[in-house]
Amino acid sequence: MKKIPLFLQIIIGMVLGIIWGLIAVQFNLEKLTSDWIKPWGTIFLNLLKLIAVPLIFVSLVKGISGLSNISKLSSMGLKTLSLYIVSTLFAITIGLLLVNTIEPGNTFPDEKKIEYQTKFGATVQDKQDAAEEIKDQSPLFFIVDMVPDNIFKSLSDNSKMLQIILFAILFAVAMMLLPKDRVKPVKKFINSLNDIILKLIDIIMSAAPFGVFALLAALIVDFSGDSELFTALGLYFLTVVLGLLIMVTIFYPIFLKFFFRKVKYFKYFRAIIPAQMVAFSTSSSAATLPVTMKQVTNEIGVSKGVANFVLPVGVTINMDGTSCYQAIAAVFIAQVFGIDLSFGQQLTIVLTALFASIGSPGVPGGSIVMLIIVLTSVGIPVEGLALILGIDRPLDMLRTVVNITGDSTVSTIVARTEGEFENIKIL
Repeated sequence: MKKIPLFLQIIIGMVLGIIWGLIAVQFNLEKLTSDWIKPWGTIFLNLLKLIAVPLIFVSLVKGISGLSNISKLSSMGLKTLSLYIVSTLFAITIGLLLVNTIEPGNTFPDEKKIEYQTKFGATVQDKQDAAEEIKDQSPLFFIVDMVPDNIFKSLSDNSKMLQIILFAILFAVAMMLLPKDRVKPVKKFINSLNDIILKLIDIIMSAAPFGVFALLAALIVDFSGDSELFTALGLYFLTVVLGLLIMVTIFYPIFLKFFFRKVKYFKYFRAIIPAQMVAFSTSSSAATLPVTMKQVTNEIGVSKGVANFVLPVGVTINMDGTSCYQAIAAVFIAQVFGIDLSFGQQLTIVLTALFASIGSPGVPGGSIVMLIIVLTSVGIPVEGLALILGIDRPLDMLRTVVNITGDSTVSTIVARTEGEFENIKIL
């Protein structure tokens, strides 16, 4: 009997998770689900997070130290950064065009505004306090924050990915500058460690269908009493979803077509579906990185050297889905409060969302704090955040899918321009 492909196993797990969640709500099995099923989803998510930091460090060191010279690194780095910025700016622009055309905030009832501000007031205050700490820093805060004062402390914190990436790049560059015989033992150790981590990923991913089942079942149970949120904020929800769909179904295919004349989109998307499913279930780009890396190298054919460099960088600086969402959310809240944003203010949203996306951690809910920075940059009341927190979880799941799809697309394009395909499988 032919083995069921991983992406189909994950989809089956998602469907069964949703069905169980609905059954649990109908027959009062919420406590059973929360106590005995949800923990397995948490364990799966923790396993993915567990491997994210060592994977980023080892893959970057292996990828960069394996390059022939520094000019190759600078060429790849410049292309990667440029492509990520282009895709992020397009995502923000799409978000602004949609929210200004559909105007979902103009239909929000006053009584719902008061209800949500009361319900989520404490959460908003916590997020605002976190954002204030960032806003009070120097404009160069993000650059300063990239440089760790204790790398071991950074390695123990999944939100410090930029610090880990910087240290890994410096470590690898130092290896490149030393004579080959001096660093040969370190290279052998890194290569062996990389193989071990990849095998760990295979082991963890074998549990993906069960982890996804548990996560989705728990999500349905958690939202069982809040169906009214989806109705009241339906237009806003659909606006965000439309923006994310445009990125995945229109922008990325065109982006690929510009560099691959004969690309087969079906093969491409089939190759990254397992990563998209894990991203949807975990809402974490960092946790999904092991799966993204595996699919991009094994199923698309991108060389490990390119994937090991481009994908970890993308986890921290490429947040297309997050940027699109932040633009829509900011203008939506402004519309609810009757604030008419000028062209200059919306341009400020574009720039702030761009830089905020770079500093947004690839973990569940990490973009909320950055959204407050976007709101305050144009004088939008942060209390309006309470209006959208109720349905942020499903949107977080969707925008994480877009984030990792963007990472995969850029890595594929960089591999094409650098001639770093081991075996092109999407033509």
